[in-house]
Amino acid sequence: MNNEKFLEVIDSTPLVSMDLLIEDKQGRVLLGKRLNKPAQGFWFVPGGRIRKNETLSDAIVRISKAELGVEVTLDKARLIGAFDHIYEDNFAAAKGINTHYVAMGYQIKLNDDFKIKTDEQHSDIYWWSKDDLLEDESVHKNTKLYFQNRD
Repeated sequence: MNNEKFLEVIDSTPLVSMDLLIEDKQGRVLLGKRLNKPAQGFWFVPGGRIRKNETLSDAIVRISKAELGVEVTLDKARLIGAFDHIYEDNFAAAKGINTHYVAMGYQIKLNDDFKIKTDEQHSDIYWWSKDDLLEDESVHKNTKLYFQNRD
């Protein structure tokens, strides 16, 4: 789909996405510093849009491979809920078009050490303690929502 058509979709309807709350053995959470809009410049959990006719099982494998270089399967993830992510901007910085995601947050606890890689959407990745990410202003508020009032 070309950018003009995709902007029409963004202007007309919410997008459905999947965010991956990756936790290591120490309970730290993996965040990436975003290079693209929306939420550009903020630390955010990995994730992405679910494509039309793509199953949740296929989406989590595609998104985890693309953003982490590690394949995660749906049976290893626990849905913690659906969240509204509403941004004033959009991927193309087109005036007057905001972006609304209905993001499904999936918790994934890693029991093994994996070599996580950065992708073209992130300038850096880092393992954060939940307390630190909740306090740091460079972590996006939509990422913080996943960890507020939770164990």
